[in-house]
Amino acid sequence: MFSAYVFAAGKKPIKDVPPFFFTKAEFVNASTTRIPFKVIDQLIIVEVEILDEVGDFIVDTGSETLILNSVHFKPTRKYGDDGEQKSGVNDNIEDVKEKHLNLLSINTINLEKLNADVIDLSHIEQTKKIKLLGIIGYNVLKDFEIFIDTYLNQLTLTKIDKKGNKLSNKVYAETIEDSIDFTLKKHTIILDAYVGDNKVEFGLDTAAEYNQINKNLNSDILEYFYPLGELKLTGASGKKKNVLAGKLYRVKLNDSIYFGPMKTVLTNLRKMNTAFGTNLDGILGFEFFIQKRTIINYRKKKLYFIANPITEP
Repeated sequence: MFSAYVFAAGKKPIKDVPPFFFTKAEFVNASTTRIPFKVIDQLIIVEVEILDEVGDFIVDTGSETLILNSVHFKPTRKYGDDGEQKSGVNDNIEDVKEKHLNLLSINTINLEKLNADVIDLSHIEQTKKIKLLGIIGYNVLKDFEIFIDTYLNQLTLTKIDKKGNKLSNKVYAETIEDSIDFTLKKHTIILDAYVGDNKVEFGLDTAAEYNQINKNLNSDILEYFYPLGELKLTGASGKKKNVLAGKLYRVKLNDSIYFGPMKTVLTNLRKMNTAFGTNLDGILGFEFFIQKRTIINYRKKKLYFIANPITEP
């Protein structure tokens, strides 16, 4: 299991590097592009070209920045120290360097002056058996409305203005059936939710392979967690630990947005909550997105849900 949940500390400017491109992107209109993705061990993966390298990026709302894999990219200047320390959901990530991207090009959609951390992601690359160039995080995604469609395995990015309004209204052929507000704590999406009749706060992370729930919650909540066995969890730094895995039942955001049983691990979220200044009861990950075709709008602080297609029996 992998959950990046990397958050950036102070920035160090590095020499500019060229833009990157989504190699399989399809134009929808001048401000919108549609990108196919593949799912590997419940991680959303897109193909990207950057610095003459073609490879995979993980789409991760739990990461504050764009991250480049130090296996393939080296910082463009030397540091007088051993690098900064970043925080992950389970432990700390040592020796973080930073590049500065002067332009991100998504076909005709451009973003200027992005920061990118350089971190050793070799453990993820080896475990997932992919050429992992990096991780696409909040500082890329925040300027778009992001439609994560696990039914069609595609990501739709449409440029938004400062108020979160789409630059084009001709984006989705599908019907939006519901929506809900969220809170943004730094880069973390926080949702008010319920487990049974118990109110909880969950973080939303596209790169959490399974949901996570805090093992220190009271028994009224944990009685809806049904353990099935142990699972080895790998944190952002590559350190591993065994956790209790099972299914979480009776999760809902409100009376109209509810979920079937979701694969969940029981873990301690103390380090993550300390790092982000949050007090989350759990994390909703890929299991959330596999049940709900979801649109994220960071500027409006809103999630929208697209109706699933009606299939013939």
